[in-house]
Amino acid sequence: MQSYEIDYLDEASERIDKFLSITLPELSRSHLQNLIKEQKVLVNGCPCKSNYKCRFNDHIEVQQEEAKPLDLAPENIPLDIVYEDGSILIVNKPKGMVVHPAAGHDNGTLVNALMYHCRDSLSTINGVIRPGIVHRIDQNTTGLLVVCKNDHAHRSLAEQLKEHSITRRYHAICYGTFPEPTGTIHAAIGRHPVDRKKMAAGVKNGRDAITHYKVLQELNGYSYIECTLETGRTHQIRVHMASIGHPILGDDVYGPKRSAVKNLTGQTLHAKTLGFIHPDTGQYVEFDSELPAYFTALLKRLSD
Repeated sequence: MQSYEIDYLDEASERIDKFLSITLPELSRSHLQNLIKEQKVLVNGCPCKSNYKCRFNDHIEVQQEEAKPLDLAPENIPLDIVYEDGSILIVNKPKGMVVHPAAGHDNGTLVNALMYHCRDSLSTINGVIRPGIVHRIDQNTTGLLVVCKNDHAHRSLAEQLKEHSITRRYHAICYGTFPEPTGTIHAAIGRHPVDRKKMAAGVKNGRDAITHYKVLQELNGYSYIECTLETGRTHQIRVHMASIGHPILGDDVYGPKRSAVKNLTGQTLHAKTLGFIHPDTGQYVEFDSELPAYFTALLKRLSD
């Protein structure tokens, strides 16, 4: 157990989560809030809440578990690296690759490949199972992911995600045609009330979610679209498009169980553009990736 002990010596009161995030810059505010919820932040020997206002001479103790050594095996899996420097790595994930180990997927994941490529240079904030991983895309979604090599970069990117300031544009093929070329879906997303393995739009206690879409090309009974995420909820594009009657082609969870296109595995969804403030330079950077071969071939086939 790692422990920090601090005495609050200011006459003015201040929220404890804000005070600690400034005093302990190596710990993010969201991480500190989680520690508070877990009753690992003690004020004068007693657990407190995030909105507790510090008082003069308060003795604050922050308890944090020591990072456990990774017991996952590095694997020499080829990576499509779009960009790399000392703090971040941009990879173009292929269809079928799981981002991090989970039930039924304890090897062959992006994390296993990253551990081989980066060795010990991966952020530790998300623990032993998700080193370096700030955000995820689904197994059968292709495209760009940013990976962090250190905790400073991870905190910076996590904060940008929280503030919804990261540019994320996806390309997809969905069922049906649209009456208007652009639109916005604003519907909260949460766990499906019956099928707990799925997410659903408009559910009670769901989290706010916004997706902007634009039709790029009308196909024969389908539409090639671009979706821009304002928020980043689990399965957001898949759930939102299905909620307005335009599920993603190939998505057998939120769309038809059998795809109308033979030999198609998983949703036709590609994370094409990713932009953010670089954690080291403070400058905006943006990356783009080509559509995978199966996607371009499918576009040609559906437009003939």
